[in-house]
Amino acid sequence: MNRGPDHLILALDVERPSDGMELLSSLGGRLKYVKIGHQLYAKGGIPFIRAIQDEGFDVFLDIKLHDIPNTVLMAVEALASLGLWALTLHCGGGRKMLEEAVKAKKKNGSSMYLLGVTVLTSFDHASWAEVSPGCSLQDALERRSRLCRETEIDGIVCSPLDLPVVRQAGKGLFTVVPGVRPAAMDDDQARTATPQRTIGEGADFIVVGRPIVNAPDRIAAIESISEAIEEGLSWRIR
Repeated sequence: MNRGPDHLILALDVERPSDGMELLSSLGGRLKYVKIGHQLYAKGGIPFIRAIQDEGFDVFLDIKLHDIPNTVLMAVEALASLGLWALTLHCGGGRKMLEEAVKAKKKNGSSMYLLGVTVLTSFDHASWAEVSPGCSLQDALERRSRLCRETEIDGIVCSPLDLPVVRQAGKGLFTVVPGVRPAAMDDDQARTATPQRTIGEGADFIVVGRPIVNAPDRIAAIESISEAIEEGLSWRIR
């Protein structure tokens, strides 16, 4: 089985499932966790997930379920038998939706982690105010993190800059943090931080995509990020 850094999740940011399988086969067991988003799930579906699992990777399906409670319950019931490592739900769906997701997971006896997405990392304070007038970004983070804890969601997905708020309000839940960049990049992520800082501030997992996928030497990029993770872990005990 492929084993890799315990704190690193690769976001498979490629266009086609075949590209994803080719990329993963080139990594030589240097990763354990792989995140699949909407595009690849739409193109490859369950067979693609199975193919990745057959190569020994743990699959994190990031499709941010957000619908009426019964619809989400049925979706989680359908996905809980796939042997996924984790599945995302959008906290904006509310308490009942999250409770139904947990109910579906328990009914299936699944070990799959349910992760609540608080606020997308593409939002900054200005763009958040456009869609949520009267509710500050920090208030939303606090309330949604607390809601995850109260409804027995397993973990929280948040921006690296939101970690202090989320870890306090969602105490006891593990954190998965996208928007992690070894250096500044011109992309659609608004609230980012380095691997050292993110891990140093308590993130349990970081999600890295394009800095690895687009690197001239992907193995070297993974090794560099792994070193940064180790540095961040050392900050915690200083």
